This record gives sequence, structure tokens and C-alpha cells, in this order.
Amino acid sequence: MNKLIVSNLITLDGFLSGPNGELDWFCADEEFLAYARQLCQSIGAILFGRRTYEMMAAYWPREEPLKNDPIVAERMNNLPKVVVSTTLSHPGWHNARLIRDRVAENVLELKASAGADVAIFGSGQLVSSLLPHGLIDELRLFVHPVILGRGRPEFSLLTGRIDLNLVHTRPFRSGIILLTYQPRH
Repeated sequence: MNKLIVSNLITLDGFLSGPNGELDWFCADEEFLAYARQLCQSIGAILFGRRTYEMMAAYWPREEPLKNDPIVAERMNNLPKVVVSTTLSHPGWHNARLIRDRVAENVLELKASAGADVAIFGSGQLVSSLLPHGLIDELRLFVHPVILGRGRPEFSLLTGRIDLNLVHTRPFRSGIILLTYQPRH
């Protein structure tokens, strides 16, 4: 079965974004962008929560990302995308479909049928809801050298303990450190 990989940028104090969704602290240098291109080329589908999906769907089809990063833009626009939401009525982005219920079962089906690993970008609430069910195989957390003090936490809905094994670390010249964990089952 394909892996479900979380690939998220977080602050040193564990936030996905500032309190109003600010993302101005990201360090997207060429080294990080090369990693992003490699990941996008290796996956078979993307899984999103509604908030992240709407942000990505508004950004990637535009002319600027198509010009500035055509490799990632092509993959983001053409890969199968699945959004988990009870409030979204129609996904609207090319090659996207909606999951409203039976989330765990649908995610298992996606992992089995994607043809390659599945990635989750952002989507902290979705990540928090899938971790206790053992559906996430790998957490790749890019810890940025910034402390926000407040914001939207990565694991906001998690109510119980999840033990992890550190399987890889990679420092980036920008000060970002990639920490790769696998949940202990």
C-alpha cells in the first residue's frame, strides 16, 4: 500500500500559520524548492483539508506560479486531489474530488489506489484527525527558524498521545531543519 506523507512547514513553536493565516515566515529558497519539486514528482495524489485546499486552488492555477515554478505548478494542477470537507459544495479545481464522510475508509482507498504515495500539505486539522487512526505513515516537518508566539497549531485537534520514531534529519542552508518521523503503531 502507498504511504500517506505529511509534508508541512512549521515554526519552532509548532504553528502552521499566524493567528490570521499569515504565511510570511516561509523560507522558500532554491534548496527547499528543489525538495518540493522532487516530492511533487514522486507522489500519486494530494489530500487536503478544506482551508488549505481553497488556498492552493486559488494560487496554483494562476499565471505567476505557472511561470515561476512550472514543475510544481504542473503537478499541483494535474495530480488527483482529494479534499475532506463537510462545508465545501464543489471542489472546482481540475482533477479534484470531495470526501464528506467515511473519512478513514476513503483515505485507505486513496492510499491503495493512488499509484504512488499520497501527500498532505498543510491541513493541520485533517492531520490531527488521521493520526489516531494510524493512517499517516510519515510526518515531514520543516521547522523554520522563527517563533510566532501564537497562531494555528499543527496538531490542534489531537487529543491523545502519538509516539513517533525519528527516521531522518536534514538541515537546510536557510536554517530550516527537516525532521522526518514515523508514528509507532
